[in-house]
Amino acid sequence: MAFDLVIVGGGRMGSALATGLVSAHWCEPEKIVIVEHDAFTRYVLGQDLPGVSVVASLELEHVGPSTGAVLAVKPEHAESVARLVGACGVTRVMSVVAGLSTDRLSAVLPHGVAVVRAMPNTPVLVGRGVSAISGGVTATSDDLEWASSILGAVGSVVRVSERHMDAVTGVSGCGPAFIYLVAESLIEAGVHQGLPREMSRELVVGTLMGAAEMLSVTASSPEELRSQVTSPGGATAAGLRMLESRAVRAAFLEAVSASAERSRQLGR
Repeated sequence: MAFDLVIVGGGRMGSALATGLVSAHWCEPEKIVIVEHDAFTRYVLGQDLPGVSVVASLELEHVGPSTGAVLAVKPEHAESVARLVGACGVTRVMSVVAGLSTDRLSAVLPHGVAVVRAMPNTPVLVGRGVSAISGGVTATSDDLEWASSILGAVGSVVRVSERHMDAVTGVSGCGPAFIYLVAESLIEAGVHQGLPREMSRELVVGTLMGAAEMLSVTASSPEELRSQVTSPGGATAAGLRMLESRAVRAAFLEAVSASAERSRQLGR
């Protein structure tokens, strides 16, 4: 049986994409196959995604003339997996492998196979991810639309030139971990001020969600929103003064730079 979509790798990202596609009715569940080598993971996926085929290896009969594939594997396995996918006749490939360029993938795929590079982030697990995509030299607008339709099932999608993908990795790919560190620190700070931990967590999570919503639905810049909360000589001003004295802004700049550079290293 030929499938519309092959997802190679049933880990967090691959399973999140499959779940989002089924929920969004991107296609019938029976038209999706997940290739996963780990037997226990295959069992779990089979229970969680009724109708979706979960197999240990990709076979020629899984691929038809319009079949596309998503590579959701570790960087060290990506090129060998791409060779296998190409040998089965897949016509377009979207890679969510960090650091791996479209040129490197195209080099191991048959001539003419379209390649789209993508960088989603972990909130795709709750349908609130943000993903960036860029097309390789043979990718058409239809190929980019195809990739956008997949990632759009689990969040929002932006299109960038490939030279910006490492920066995207540093900002949005790694960004959730930076936000979680901020949340962890604020929760701990609340506890140090005498709040019960669960109450501090509720306050911090609610604050982060509300602040993000304000950024999303208003036309105000972050700087403008910050100034609206900051009265001269007030409590917020005192806290911000302390953060600036500890070079928190510079630390974020350096964190994103370090993550982007690591993405470049993975690509080499």
